[in-house]
Amino acid sequence: MKEIILNIEGMHCEGCSSRLERVLNNLDGVENAKVSLADKKAIIKFNENECTLEKIKESIEDAGFEVKGE
Repeated sequence: MKEIILNIEGMHCEGCSSRLERVLNNLDGVENAKVSLADKKAIIKFNENECTLEKIKESIEDAGFEVKGE
């Protein structure tokens, strides 16, 4: 199990962070994702054999947000 912290841009309200958290938690291989609007960060615990970092970043961008660094 790997844990990463990603900086997220484009969240403007609790609805944004809640929606992104749902998107991440629905990905195959993601065990747990927590998104903080205040910190503009996502903490994601995932199984590298089932999900890649690229897939996670792609899902974030598809949801309308931007990943800024790691």
